[in-house]
Amino acid sequence: MQEFQEGDYVEVKTKKGVFRGVLLPKPKFSDDDIIVIKMDNGYNVGVVPEEIRLLRRAEKREARREIKVKFREGLPTVSIIGTGGTIASYVDYRTGAVHPALSAEDFLFTVPEIVEEANIRASVVFNILSEDMKPEHWITIARKIKDEAEKSDGIVVPHGTDTMSYTAAALSFMFEKLPLPVVLVGSQRSSDRPSSDAYLNLISAVKVAKTDLGEVVVVMHASSSDDRCAIHRGTRVRKMHTSRRDAFESVNSMPIGEVSDKVRFFREYRRRDDDLVLRDRLDEKVSLIYYYPGMPLEVMERMLEGMHGAVIMGTGLGHVASEFVPLLREKIRDGMVIGMTTQCIYGRVNLNVYSTGRELKHAGVIPLEDMLPEVAYVKLMWLLANYEPEDVTHLMRENLRGEIEKRRFLK
Repeated sequence: MQEFQEGDYVEVKTKKGVFRGVLLPKPKFSDDDIIVIKMDNGYNVGVVPEEIRLLRRAEKREARREIKVKFREGLPTVSIIGTGGTIASYVDYRTGAVHPALSAEDFLFTVPEIVEEANIRASVVFNILSEDMKPEHWITIARKIKDEAEKSDGIVVPHGTDTMSYTAAALSFMFEKLPLPVVLVGSQRSSDRPSSDAYLNLISAVKVAKTDLGEVVVVMHASSSDDRCAIHRGTRVRKMHTSRRDAFESVNSMPIGEVSDKVRFFREYRRRDDDLVLRDRLDEKVSLIYYYPGMPLEVMERMLEGMHGAVIMGTGLGHVASEFVPLLREKIRDGMVIGMTTQCIYGRVNLNVYSTGRELKHAGVIPLEDMLPEVAYVKLMWLLANYEPEDVTHLMRENLRGEIEKRRFLK
C-alpha cells in the first residue's frame, strides 16, 4: 500500500467484483489493514487485502476549489452560526473525507448557490453531537444570536437533528422579541451521500432567514423528495423518524409555511419586532419523567428529589398510578411545580374525565393541554428562572410562543 496515497482514485478487483473510487484514510476502529474506498455512487466499501486480486491507480480527483466570499451590494446579510451536526460539514473531494464547516467559505463550498440569496457571515460556537447539548449550550447559542443580530438580517443555526426540537423550544422562550428570523436547520444524511438532504435544507433555511419572520423556526424536508421544505414553529416540531429525510413534523399543528421555488406562509406568524429582548436564564433543576406501568414509587421520589419542577409524560389523557398522587401533592405543597403531558403523540391532556385525573388536578398537577413534553420541560426551566413562583403555575397554562394550540388538527 505504500505506493498509494489517501485521495488516489483507484480500481480494486476482488472475486466479489470491481470497485472504483477514492482511497480513504484507514479507519480508526477497524482492522489496520482494511482498505476503504468511497465509490462513485457516494457509498463506502471496505476490502481486506487478502481478497484483492488487482489494485491500481486511476486518475486523481481534483482538490477542493478555493472559494472567496465577496460582499454583494443589494443582498441581505445572513449569519450562519455553526453548532455541529451532520449538516455542518463539507466533503473534501481529494480524499473523500467529511470535515466540519468552520467558515463562510466552507458553507459556500457545500451550497455555492447561497451567494445568490444573501451575503454570508459564518462562525462556529462549538462543534458537538446534538445528544451532547446541554442548557448551557442553548444559552451560548442565544447570546451569539443576539450579537449577530446587530450585523445581520437573518440567522441560520445548523444543528444536529436528534435534539434540535429542544434547542428550538429553548430559543423560542428565551427570545421574547426578535427583529429577525432565527432558523434552525439540520440534515438526516451527510453531504457525502447521494441522498443527502443538506443542500435543499440549507438553501431553504437561508431563504426563510430573508423574510419578515420574527420568531424561531425549524426548516427541514417536507417530503422524501427534493421538492420542498416545511417551516415548523420552534415550539411545535418534533423529529418523528430516525432516518427519513422528512422526519420532522409539526405535532398537533401545521407548519406555518414551506419553501420550494420561494417562501410561502399559510399560517399566522410573528413578524419582526423593532427590538430584541433576550431572557437567557434557565433553571436546570427540572425533571422530565416518562411514567410507565409498574414504576416503583421510590423511582419517582428519586427523580423529584431536589428538583424545583417536573414535567410528567403520563398515559392517555394524562395519568399515573393513583398511588403516586399523595407524593405529588406533597411535593406541590412544598413549592414544586409539576405539569402533566401525555405520551401520546397526538391529542391533549384532560384531567377531568377519569377519577385519577381529577385527583391529580386537585393535588395541583397542571394539565398542559397539547404541549409537547420536551417543550413543556424547556418552558418550565425558563419560567422558574425568570418569574416568581406564584406566576409560574399560571404561565405554564398560557400560550406564550405558540406552544399550545386551541384549534384541533386532525391527523
